[in-house]
Amino acid sequence: MSTTIDRGTALGLPEWDRCAVMGVVNVTPDSFSDGGRWFDTTAAVKHGLDLVAEGADLIDVGGESTRPGATRVDEDEELRRVIPVVRGLAAEGVTVSVDTMRATVAARAVDAGALLVNDVSGGLADPAMIPTVAAAEVPFVVMHWRGFSDNMNSLAVYDDVLREVLTELRTRMEAVVDGGIAPERIVIDPGLGFAKLAPHDLALVAHLPELRALGRPLLVAASRKRFLGHVLTREGATPPPARERDAATAAVSAIAAHTGAWAVRVHEVRATADAVRVARAVEGAA
Repeated sequence: MSTTIDRGTALGLPEWDRCAVMGVVNVTPDSFSDGGRWFDTTAAVKHGLDLVAEGADLIDVGGESTRPGATRVDEDEELRRVIPVVRGLAAEGVTVSVDTMRATVAARAVDAGALLVNDVSGGLADPAMIPTVAAAEVPFVVMHWRGFSDNMNSLAVYDDVLREVLTELRTRMEAVVDGGIAPERIVIDPGLGFAKLAPHDLALVAHLPELRALGRPLLVAASRKRFLGHVLTREGATPPPARERDAATAAVSAIAAHTGAWAVRVHEVRATADAVRVARAVEGAA
Protein backbone atom coordinates (compact mmCIF):
# COMPACT_ATOMS: atom_id res chain seq x y z
CA MET A 1 0.00 0.00 0.00
CA SER A 2 1.54 3.32 -1.08
CA THR A 3 1.78 6.28 1.28
CA THR A 4 2.07 10.00 0.71
CA ILE A 5 3.69 12.47 3.10
CA ASP A 6 1.57 15.52 3.80
CA ARG A 7 4.08 18.28 3.01
CA GLY A 8 1.50 21.03 3.16
CA THR A 9 1.17 23.83 0.67
CA ALA A 10 0.91 27.60 0.85
CA LEU A 11 -2.32 29.20 -0.28
CA GLY A 12 -1.81 30.72 -3.70
CA LEU A 13 0.84 28.27 -4.95
CA PRO A 14 0.48 25.12 -7.07
CA GLU A 15 0.34 21.76 -5.31
CA TRP A 16 2.91 19.10 -6.13
CA ASP A 17 2.72 15.41 -5.22
CA ARG A 18 6.36 15.42 -4.03
CA CYS A 19 8.96 17.79 -2.67
CA ALA A 20 9.14 20.73 -5.09
CA VAL A 21 12.38 22.01 -6.61
CA MET A 22 13.03 25.75 -6.43
CA GLY A 23 15.71 26.82 -8.88
CA VAL A 24 17.88 29.84 -8.09
CA VAL A 25 18.54 32.75 -10.44
CA ASN A 26 20.96 35.24 -8.89
CA VAL A 27 20.96 38.52 -10.78
CA THR A 28 24.04 39.70 -8.92
CA PRO A 29 27.76 40.17 -9.60
CA ASP A 30 28.83 38.81 -6.20
CA SER A 31 26.73 35.84 -5.03
CA PHE A 32 28.85 33.21 -3.32
CA SER A 33 28.38 30.44 -5.89
CA ASP A 34 27.50 31.94 -9.26
CA GLY A 35 27.84 35.71 -8.98
CA GLY A 36 27.98 37.46 -12.34
CA ARG A 37 26.99 34.49 -14.48
CA TRP A 38 23.38 35.64 -14.98
CA PHE A 39 23.75 39.37 -14.37
CA ASP A 40 22.33 40.29 -17.77
CA THR A 41 18.51 40.22 -17.93
CA THR A 42 18.35 38.13 -21.08
CA ALA A 43 20.85 35.62 -19.71
CA ALA A 44 19.00 35.46 -16.39
CA VAL A 45 15.62 34.76 -18.02
CA LYS A 46 17.17 32.10 -20.26
CA HIS A 47 18.85 30.50 -17.25
CA GLY A 48 15.53 30.39 -15.39
CA LEU A 49 13.85 28.73 -18.36
CA ASP A 50 16.73 26.25 -18.61
CA LEU A 51 16.26 25.36 -14.94
CA VAL A 52 12.56 24.73 -15.55
CA ALA A 53 13.47 22.48 -18.48
CA GLU A 54 15.80 20.56 -16.14
CA GLY A 55 13.02 19.96 -13.62
CA ALA A 56 12.55 23.08 -11.50
CA ASP A 57 8.98 23.67 -10.35
CA LEU A 58 9.46 27.32 -9.46
CA ILE A 59 12.24 29.89 -9.82
CA ASP A 60 13.56 32.18 -7.07
CA VAL A 61 14.91 35.47 -8.46
CA GLY A 62 17.19 37.60 -6.30
CA GLY A 63 19.15 40.78 -6.91
CA GLU A 64 21.07 41.08 -3.65
CA SER A 65 23.79 38.74 -2.42
CA THR A 66 23.29 37.36 1.10
CA ARG A 67 26.66 35.58 1.28
CA PRO A 68 28.50 36.07 4.59
CA GLY A 69 30.15 39.49 4.65
CA ALA A 70 28.15 40.90 1.74
CA THR A 71 27.16 44.56 1.78
CA ARG A 72 23.74 45.65 0.59
CA VAL A 73 22.91 47.16 -2.79
CA ASP A 74 20.60 50.16 -2.94
CA GLU A 75 16.92 49.76 -3.71
CA ASP A 76 17.00 51.24 -7.21
CA GLU A 77 19.76 48.84 -8.26
CA GLU A 78 17.93 45.85 -6.81
CA LEU A 79 14.77 46.85 -8.70
CA ARG A 80 16.76 47.28 -11.92
CA ARG A 81 18.18 43.79 -11.57
CA VAL A 82 15.12 41.88 -10.45
CA ILE A 83 11.92 43.23 -12.00
CA PRO A 84 12.69 42.59 -15.71
CA VAL A 85 13.71 39.00 -14.90
CA VAL A 86 10.57 38.33 -12.85
CA ARG A 87 8.44 39.82 -15.62
CA GLY A 88 10.21 37.82 -18.33
CA LEU A 89 9.88 34.49 -16.52
CA ALA A 90 6.28 35.09 -15.46
CA ALA A 91 5.38 35.92 -19.07
CA GLU A 92 6.62 32.43 -19.98
CA GLY A 93 4.27 30.83 -17.44
CA VAL A 94 6.94 30.14 -14.82
CA THR A 95 5.97 30.12 -11.13
CA VAL A 96 8.24 32.86 -9.80
CA SER A 97 9.42 33.69 -6.28
CA VAL A 98 11.22 36.93 -5.46
CA ASP A 99 14.13 36.78 -3.03
CA THR A 100 14.21 40.20 -1.36
CA MET A 101 14.29 41.93 2.01
CA ARG A 102 12.70 45.13 0.68
CA ALA A 103 8.96 45.77 0.63
CA THR A 104 9.13 47.96 -2.47
CA VAL A 105 10.94 45.26 -4.42
CA ALA A 106 8.45 42.65 -3.21
CA ALA A 107 5.48 44.78 -4.26
CA ARG A 108 6.93 45.56 -7.69
CA ALA A 109 7.84 41.91 -8.23
CA VAL A 110 4.32 40.76 -7.38
CA ASP A 111 2.97 43.32 -9.83
CA ALA A 112 5.37 41.84 -12.42
CA GLY A 113 4.03 38.33 -11.82
CA ALA A 114 5.81 36.86 -8.78
CA LEU A 115 3.60 34.51 -6.74
CA LEU A 116 5.79 34.14 -3.64
CA VAL A 117 7.92 36.50 -1.53
CA ASN A 118 11.03 34.86 -0.08
CA ASP A 119 12.44 37.24 2.55
CA VAL A 120 15.51 35.82 4.28
CA SER A 121 14.89 38.22 7.17
CA GLY A 122 11.30 37.03 7.69
CA GLY A 123 10.14 40.64 7.56
CA LEU A 124 12.66 41.97 10.09
CA ALA A 125 14.83 43.95 7.68
CA ASP A 126 12.05 46.23 6.42
CA PRO A 127 9.10 47.15 8.68
CA ALA A 128 6.96 47.70 5.58
CA MET A 129 7.39 44.13 4.34
CA ILE A 130 4.69 42.40 6.39
CA PRO A 131 1.87 44.88 5.63
CA THR A 132 2.95 44.92 1.97
CA VAL A 133 2.77 41.14 1.63
CA ALA A 134 -0.46 41.03 3.63
CA ALA A 135 -2.05 43.53 1.25
CA ALA A 136 -0.78 41.61 -1.80
CA GLU A 137 -2.25 38.36 -0.42
CA VAL A 138 0.67 36.22 -1.61
CA PRO A 139 2.59 33.47 0.22
CA PHE A 140 5.56 34.50 2.34
CA VAL A 141 8.69 32.61 3.40
CA VAL A 142 9.63 33.19 7.03
CA MET A 143 13.30 32.30 7.41
CA HIS A 144 15.25 32.05 10.66
CA TRP A 145 17.43 35.18 10.66
CA ARG A 146 19.49 37.00 13.26
CA GLY A 147 21.09 39.81 11.28
CA PHE A 148 22.51 41.11 8.03
CA SER A 149 25.23 39.31 6.11
CA ASP A 150 28.01 41.70 7.10
CA ASN A 151 27.94 40.52 10.73
CA MET A 152 25.86 37.34 10.83
CA ASN A 153 28.82 35.07 11.58
CA SER A 154 29.22 36.76 14.96
CA LEU A 155 25.61 35.82 15.75
CA ALA A 156 26.15 32.07 15.31
CA VAL A 157 26.04 31.36 19.04
CA TYR A 158 23.65 28.68 20.37
CA ASP A 159 23.29 26.52 23.46
CA ASP A 160 20.75 24.28 21.68
CA VAL A 161 20.43 25.21 18.01
CA LEU A 162 17.26 23.20 17.34
CA ARG A 163 15.40 24.52 20.35
CA GLU A 164 16.47 28.12 19.71
CA VAL A 165 15.69 28.05 15.99
CA LEU A 166 12.27 26.55 16.72
CA THR A 167 11.53 29.18 19.36
CA GLU A 168 12.69 32.07 17.20
CA LEU A 169 10.81 30.81 14.13
CA ARG A 170 7.63 30.34 16.15
CA THR A 171 7.94 33.90 17.52
CA ARG A 172 8.48 35.27 14.03
CA MET A 173 5.52 33.34 12.60
CA GLU A 174 3.27 34.79 15.29
CA ALA A 175 4.48 38.31 14.47
CA VAL A 176 3.84 37.78 10.78
CA VAL A 177 0.31 36.55 11.43
CA ASP A 178 -0.31 39.46 13.81
CA GLY A 179 0.85 41.72 10.97
CA GLY A 180 -1.93 40.49 8.71
CA ILE A 181 -0.48 37.60 6.69
CA ALA A 182 -2.79 34.60 6.73
CA PRO A 183 -1.25 31.52 8.41
CA GLU A 184 -2.14 29.46 5.33
CA ARG A 185 0.21 31.62 3.25
CA ILE A 186 3.31 31.04 5.42
CA VAL A 187 6.28 28.85 4.46
CA ILE A 188 9.12 28.36 6.96
CA ASP A 189 12.87 28.05 6.35
CA PRO A 190 15.44 27.16 9.04
CA GLY A 191 18.01 29.48 7.44
CA LEU A 192 20.87 27.08 6.85
CA GLY A 193 24.13 29.04 6.68
CA PHE A 194 22.62 32.23 8.11
CA ALA A 195 24.20 32.95 11.51
CA LYS A 196 25.08 29.26 11.75
CA LEU A 197 28.26 27.21 11.70
CA ALA A 198 28.57 23.80 10.04
CA PRO A 199 27.59 21.81 13.18
CA HIS A 200 24.47 23.98 13.55
CA ASP A 201 23.43 23.37 9.93
CA LEU A 202 23.98 19.63 10.19
CA ALA A 203 21.97 19.46 13.41
CA LEU A 204 19.05 21.22 11.73
CA VAL A 205 19.16 18.89 8.72
CA ALA A 206 19.15 15.96 11.15
CA HIS A 207 16.00 17.31 12.81
CA LEU A 208 13.84 18.43 9.88
CA PRO A 209 10.81 16.49 11.22
CA GLU A 210 10.85 18.67 14.35
CA LEU A 211 10.86 21.78 12.16
CA ARG A 212 7.89 20.43 10.22
CA ALA A 213 6.07 20.20 13.55
CA LEU A 214 5.66 23.99 13.36
CA GLY A 215 2.77 23.14 11.06
CA ARG A 216 3.73 25.01 7.91
CA PRO A 217 5.38 23.91 4.64
CA LEU A 218 9.16 23.66 5.03
CA LEU A 219 11.67 25.10 2.55
CA VAL A 220 15.22 23.72 2.82
CA ALA A 221 17.95 25.83 1.20
CA ALA A 222 21.25 23.95 1.56
CA SER A 223 22.56 24.43 -1.95
CA ARG A 224 26.37 24.76 -2.18
CA LYS A 225 26.62 26.16 1.34
CA ARG A 226 29.72 26.22 3.52
CA PHE A 227 28.68 23.35 5.76
CA LEU A 228 28.70 21.04 2.73
CA GLY A 229 32.21 22.22 1.96
CA HIS A 230 33.23 21.27 5.50
CA VAL A 231 31.64 17.84 5.16
CA LEU A 232 33.51 17.18 1.90
CA THR A 233 36.91 18.39 3.09
CA ARG A 234 39.62 15.93 4.03
CA GLU A 235 41.74 16.80 7.03
CA GLY A 236 44.23 19.55 6.18
CA ALA A 237 42.67 20.21 2.77
CA THR A 238 40.89 23.26 1.39
CA PRO A 239 37.09 23.00 1.05
CA PRO A 240 35.94 22.49 -2.54
CA PRO A 241 34.58 25.59 -4.28
CA ALA A 242 30.83 26.17 -4.21
CA ARG A 243 30.18 24.78 -7.68
CA GLU A 244 31.75 21.45 -6.70
CA ARG A 245 29.15 20.86 -3.96
CA ASP A 246 26.20 19.94 -6.17
CA ALA A 247 26.32 16.19 -5.48
CA ALA A 248 26.33 16.95 -1.75
CA THR A 249 23.43 19.33 -2.31
CA ALA A 250 21.45 16.58 -4.04
CA ALA A 251 22.12 14.31 -1.07
CA VAL A 252 20.58 16.86 1.29
CA SER A 253 17.69 17.29 -1.15
CA ALA A 254 16.98 13.55 -0.97
CA ILE A 255 17.09 13.68 2.85
CA ALA A 256 14.81 16.72 2.92
CA ALA A 257 12.33 15.15 0.51
CA HIS A 258 12.30 11.89 2.47
CA THR A 259 11.58 13.73 5.72
CA GLY A 260 8.71 15.77 4.29
CA ALA A 261 10.12 19.10 3.12
CA TRP A 262 7.76 21.08 0.92
CA ALA A 263 10.57 22.33 -1.34
CA VAL A 264 14.33 22.50 -1.72
CA ARG A 265 16.10 25.56 -3.12
CA VAL A 266 19.05 24.72 -5.38
CA HIS A 267 21.39 26.21 -7.96
CA GLU A 268 21.91 23.04 -10.03
CA VAL A 269 18.52 21.52 -10.67
CA ARG A 270 18.94 18.28 -12.59
CA ALA A 271 20.49 16.12 -9.84
CA THR A 272 18.07 17.41 -7.20
CA ALA A 273 15.08 16.91 -9.50
CA ASP A 274 16.15 13.29 -9.85
CA ALA A 275 16.70 12.99 -6.08
CA VAL A 276 13.24 14.21 -5.10
CA ARG A 277 11.57 11.99 -7.67
CA VAL A 278 13.43 8.94 -6.36
CA ALA A 279 12.40 9.90 -2.82
CA ARG A 280 8.77 10.12 -3.97
CA ALA A 281 8.98 6.73 -5.68
CA VAL A 282 10.37 5.12 -2.54
CA GLU A 283 7.68 6.82 -0.48
CA GLY A 284 5.01 5.47 -2.82
CA ALA A 285 6.39 1.95 -2.54
CA ALA A 286 6.34 1.90 1.26
